[in-house]
Amino acid sequence: MLSKNKTYQPADETRISELAGVPLASFTQRGLALITDFILAALLFLSFLIGGGLIAQSLGILKLDHSVKLEFTFFKNWFSIVWLVLYFTLSVYFSNGRTIGKKIFKIRIVSLVHEHISLWHSLERALGYGASALEAGFGFIQYFIRADRRTVHDRIAETIVVREITNRD
Repeated sequence: MLSKNKTYQPADETRISELAGVPLASFTQRGLALITDFILAALLFLSFLIGGGLIAQSLGILKLDHSVKLEFTFFKNWFSIVWLVLYFTLSVYFSNGRTIGKKIFKIRIVSLVHEHISLWHSLERALGYGASALEAGFGFIQYFIRADRRTVHDRIAETIVVREITNRD
């Protein structure tokens, strides 16, 4: 018995139609927000390392000599990658797409399927930054190639990045 031909129906056409006409963020806004968030993540990482070291030293768990060598090789150790993924996942989720960098540059990440970006989509997006950086950053360059201005990490997480609407717009 042959079944009828079926057609694809998007999961949530309502959400996509709600977003029609929303102004997209520029590449400059997105890039500067990402750099700002990377700097903030690095500063927080450094704060936790120093704070944790001082606490461990005061409890006698760790003995530090007086010469401390700081190397800013953020991607050299596995825990710095985990830190970045956690920073971006949690900041996107708890701020509903408005990391500190994105707040400064008046843009936000918006889910194409949910009104509030889910924790899973936040994690996908954080991991997707790595995919966008592959092949000399070609995933980021796709912003200029695609009409919808979505990069690889946007497509992985089913998101877009939009400008915040202010009363002056």
